[in-house]
Amino acid sequence: MLRLVDALPEPEVTAPRVVGVDEYATRKGRHYGTILIDIETRRPIDLLPDREASSLAAWLAARPGVEVICRDRAPFFAEGATAGAPQAVQVADRWHLWHNVSEAAERAVAQHRRCLGALVTAAPDPDPEPAPEKDSSGSPWPTGHRFAGRTRARHADVHALLEAGHSRRSVQRQLGMTWRTVKQLAEAKAPEELFTGQWQNRPSVLDDYKSYLDDRWNEGCTNAWKLWEEIVPLGYKGSYQRVRAYLHKKRTSPRPVVARPPSPRTVAGWILRRPETLPEPEQLLLKTVRTHCPEIDALTRHVRAFAVMLTERQGERLPDWLVAVRQGRKVRNRRPHSASS
Repeated sequence: MLRLVDALPEPEVTAPRVVGVDEYATRKGRHYGTILIDIETRRPIDLLPDREASSLAAWLAARPGVEVICRDRAPFFAEGATAGAPQAVQVADRWHLWHNVSEAAERAVAQHRRCLGALVTAAPDPDPEPAPEKDSSGSPWPTGHRFAGRTRARHADVHALLEAGHSRRSVQRQLGMTWRTVKQLAEAKAPEELFTGQWQNRPSVLDDYKSYLDDRWNEGCTNAWKLWEEIVPLGYKGSYQRVRAYLHKKRTSPRPVVARPPSPRTVAGWILRRPETLPEPEQLLLKTVRTHCPEIDALTRHVRAFAVMLTERQGERLPDWLVAVRQGRKVRNRRPHSASS
């Protein structure tokens, strides 16, 4: 079959007037070539083995009838088109124009990602945790605490043996304790006298960073390793295990985790779609974002105006559109100064 195809005479191709230039990959990320398309017939007319400017320039120079070249923003295509067909007008096709607008819209939304928090439904306040019952003994530790319970039991054992007439040395041998431990328990009238030092709620190196961790948790970031990496540059000197233990308590608590706001790519997708094809729930979400963020509202208006120009071929409106975009940018740049004054 391949021999039969190779034996066929090459089809006669008329000299193209409008040529589309783009790249194709024989191995993505490694090897690329150039594809040339007759825009008027929408048929490919040639393949170049590379995407060098010199190759494209030589191909165009052999076809002086080219009047329009549709290309993307690649510099080698621009150089080759200018050198090989200086008489031709270079334009961008609609796909590349809209693709560039899409990338710019996503970057713009990402710059105002904090505004997307308005889409997160506020979680209901959890029921207040019941206060721990105070022990009748006046102990700072509640009944059932493992350290407090063990101290109470050992204190009771020591005093029971002492009251039975055993010496402290005998108590030491029977209970397998050190002389120092027996002495401390024997001299303490109540076990609560021993509840000092290591069992108390001492200040932690994490205390100054808990508010930051709480804010990031509410924003939807629950990865302990990532949060540890974020607070280390802020001055945190403690271990990763301490951060993980703190977040483990939040993760296992009955309190609801605040929902994650939509990504900038999702919101940019709402802006880029036709308004009439956007589902009603997403229309309401986009309306909420636009209400809370003037920049995203202006972005939506500019993108949709550009879409109308592109689809309805209203190129004469482009200068006015560019003026409106630049004026809006100047207003945003001046806003912080006017607000501070």
